Amino acid sequence: MATTDDEIASELLPLLRVYKSGRVERLLGSPIVPPSPQGDPHTGVSSKDITIKSPSISARLYLPTTTQKLHILFYFHGGAFCIESAFSSIHHRYLSLLSARASALVVSIEYRLAPEHHLPAAYHDAWDSFLWLLSHSSQEILTDSSNVDHQQQEQWVLNHGDFDRLFIGGDSAGANLAHDVAMRVGSTESKTRIIRGVLLSQPYFWGSARMGIEKGRPDDSDFITSLWLFTSGGAGLDDPMINPFAKEAPSLAGLGCFKVLMCVAGDDILKERGKAYYEELKKSGWDGDVELFEVEGEGHAFHALDTDSENSKLMIGRLASFLNQ
Repeated sequence: MATTDDEIASELLPLLRVYKSGRVERLLGSPIVPPSPQGDPHTGVSSKDITIKSPSISARLYLPTTTQKLHILFYFHGGAFCIESAFSSIHHRYLSLLSARASALVVSIEYRLAPEHHLPAAYHDAWDSFLWLLSHSSQEILTDSSNVDHQQQEQWVLNHGDFDRLFIGGDSAGANLAHDVAMRVGSTESKTRIIRGVLLSQPYFWGSARMGIEKGRPDDSDFITSLWLFTSGGAGLDDPMINPFAKEAPSLAGLGCFKVLMCVAGDDILKERGKAYYEELKKSGWDGDVELFEVEGEGHAFHALDTDSENSKLMIGRLASFLNQ
């Protein structure tokens, strides 16, 4: 006899199924792998997992071999807000390589996923974890960060993090979260820009109006629309969370950083949104520096899915260069 644990309530193929019992079955996603506290055999980068806010927020930290202060990369993984993890094999491999190449302390955040936690849960986790990071600074950078539990401070950040060289970034949905954090920083009363730069790798932005290659790929466009409605619990396609150019979205002129690197892939349907972001940011009145880096002939998240390809190596090198400018 079938039970509620066997009966499907909804599904978003090929990503996941939700059963009437509430159980979520994720059909895609790379396996979870342990950290490398003694150093990754390929990169030499050490990694470890920590809890930031129990039970909802944790992180994996990456530390290259060094005794010096390092620039910090505060990172959000991709996965359409509903799959993947900061502890998954593809992100572990990719961020270990990037940490080594850029000589950066990387803090990769594990945030809550839909559909167990519909958006904006991930945005709340992104901001709370960023305040936690800022609590490690010797200066009170943002007023909100003074309220964070200092008992949860992390020695790698205290000993090795240089808050004068703080970057945030992400891929796909994670790039969307990085944008949101930078916009929130820009809207605070802080007298200084606390983020040196923002890395946006094939960001997951969308909207109701089709643009460019989106018009010629209706099946892909319909899937991305369904994906957003599923993970957001029904928020509109022009909600500022997913559409930074929407009428109600705050101006990009308020982006709270000095520079931005926008990375897009030539065969990725989301590339139109990344390019539009680049153009809108230049026109907005924002006074920072923005660069567009496009890799032709590649699809979404190629740089993390196959780190051994020549184009992936090219992109990781470009990201490392941006972090070291």
